[in-house]
Amino acid sequence: MNLSSVQLHQLIKAKIMQAGLSDEHADTVADVLVFADERGVHSHGAVRVEYYSERISKGGINSAPQFSYEETGPCSAVFDGDNGAGHVVAKQSMEKAIEMAQAKGVAVVGVKRMSHSGALGYFTKLAAERGLVAISMCQSDPMVVPFGGSEVYYGTNPIAFSAPGPEGKTINFDMATTVQAWGKILDARSRNQTIPDTWAVDEAGNPTSDPHAVRALLPIAGPKGYGLMMMVDILSGVMLGLPFGRSVSSMYEDLSEGRNLGQLHIVLNPEFFTTRDYFIESIAQTMKELGEIRPAPGFNKVLYPGQNSDLIEAKSKENGIEIVDDVYEYLISEHTFINSYDHKSAFNG
Repeated sequence: MNLSSVQLHQLIKAKIMQAGLSDEHADTVADVLVFADERGVHSHGAVRVEYYSERISKGGINSAPQFSYEETGPCSAVFDGDNGAGHVVAKQSMEKAIEMAQAKGVAVVGVKRMSHSGALGYFTKLAAERGLVAISMCQSDPMVVPFGGSEVYYGTNPIAFSAPGPEGKTINFDMATTVQAWGKILDARSRNQTIPDTWAVDEAGNPTSDPHAVRALLPIAGPKGYGLMMMVDILSGVMLGLPFGRSVSSMYEDLSEGRNLGQLHIVLNPEFFTTRDYFIESIAQTMKELGEIRPAPGFNKVLYPGQNSDLIEAKSKENGIEIVDDVYEYLISEHTFINSYDHKSAFNG
């Protein structure tokens, strides 16, 4: 089904409100999910709505959270999300980080007790659109075998980075520390597609192309991805006094309980380190020079990080967003949720 961004936003918001979230919070959740679908990141878009709705309905996402914010140093703070919708918690805490970086040059805001927040690039892009550089990272539940291991320990532990460029353009980089995010496998399941056998392994530890047979994900670039996911777990978990490693709560184990996840925003104001003109001109030159590099066989052009997603977003706004039929049928149904996720394993959910 092909939908405009406005239509998709309305359907998602209505379903999230039906589950129990307020108009304001449901609007933010819909914003983040439509952002992902517009940019072709369907793993973090409408395919997630039923899961969020089930968790909200069962109390595992607090529909009336009491947020708190405490500055703990000249450029540091902690935002407590009271297990509210992760998209809302991540956005409001990023707004605090943006305000601090604008005034002080640097902001490090730890975010604790939150639920899944979706595409991290949405939040770092907010900072870049205001002339700031941002990094965000968060923990996720154990789904990945550490390099050299045969049992899961860390999560996909994603990292996002955004920086401002000329004429409103931004550089955006959003990645899981696994070869692919778990949401990509969920998307493949919903589309009845196979996956590359380099993404994950089955119960026996063998590579698999069947998304339904996945029982563990693989770290990107072996020991390098393993090191990065450990870094994310320490900075967004251990440093905030939260559960870490295999103790991080499961996405599906008990949807009536809050997940108590952690996230970390680091925001920098380039004007505290160089002039704004030099920074923007240098990013503009970087974009131009990358685009002029002779492409490798099979490629038409070298794109800067985020440029392909920008192109996809522009086409989506013009031509609409393709949503798989099962997801669309759920969005227009009378059901708040269909009990698809509670007390399932991460890989069977």
